[in-house]
Amino acid sequence: MIRKIRSGAVPHSTGRVRAPSRRTAVAAAILLTLPWTVWLLVRLLGLESGFPWVPALAFTPYIALTAFLPLAIAAYLRRWRSLAVTAVVVVVFAALLVPRALTAPNAEEGHSGSRLVVLTANLLEGQGDLGVLADLVEREKVDVLALQEVTPEVAEAMADIGLTDALPHDIVDARPGVSGSAIYARHPVTDITPSEVPDTHTFARPSAEVTVPDAPPFEITNAHLVPPTASGSIAQWQQEMAALPEADRDGPLRIIAGDLNATLDHAALRELIGTGYLDAAAETGSGLELTWSSTSVFPGLTIDHVLADDRMAVETTSVHPVPGSDHRALLAKLTLPAT
Repeated sequence: MIRKIRSGAVPHSTGRVRAPSRRTAVAAAILLTLPWTVWLLVRLLGLESGFPWVPALAFTPYIALTAFLPLAIAAYLRRWRSLAVTAVVVVVFAALLVPRALTAPNAEEGHSGSRLVVLTANLLEGQGDLGVLADLVEREKVDVLALQEVTPEVAEAMADIGLTDALPHDIVDARPGVSGSAIYARHPVTDITPSEVPDTHTFARPSAEVTVPDAPPFEITNAHLVPPTASGSIAQWQQEMAALPEADRDGPLRIIAGDLNATLDHAALRELIGTGYLDAAAETGSGLELTWSSTSVFPGLTIDHVLADDRMAVETTSVHPVPGSDHRALLAKLTLPAT
């Protein structure tokens, strides 16, 4: 027999709150971490395409730091499934980024060969302090200097401050504004710049074969890629990246140095490195050292690189401020294979 409840009467309650279903808990975990999970999947699978993903991926280290926010929220709310999912995301971000701050074991090849010191710097329309660079060249005994945004005035000033005395061999393509580049070397160079480069690239891209005593000759490309900061420039940036020379284990030793306007979180750069290069800074635990911008409150990025043929060994790298420029200079000390 069913007892009728009198009007206005309230059924007796046990005071217990029904726990959320397992499905609800899982959905909450996914929603809490969704933005970081999506970012991570795009980064892992190299899915960045077009604007805004290509420029956005450069900020992956900052996004990784914010991944601790949902982790802390899940812990505070005691949402254990959310905590577990978020912890996985944080661990994967760490797996991507922490190795850049750790020194990698050098390749066994090349340790007994000649040392090679490479310095690259973007001069910001020729405004960078050449005196500071001259001091670096002298102090660190630089063998090859790759400069971007070299104006005709810079090319003339190089001799005045004595840089061409220390580095007497050069390939210079000086231009007004941001388009010029130059290679200066301690040892003899042969110009191997492809003839089609001026037609296919926004900025000058000189390449040289350098002859070093007691070591095989090597090729170096001074690369300055257009920044992929707008939808109209991304296709050009991708084209310029694809045109960079791949490493070739059966061919000459190769180095790429310069302002690539790319970080190790860009799939295009990782694919190039995968052909047989070492990112010098990442090999020495300096892969998160910021090279741009040294004059802005904008979050800094690591967009200047020295990519060394993996038959070489990377000894050390360091970054150095260049007054007048918004880039820091990147110095890499390498060891060439013995002849």
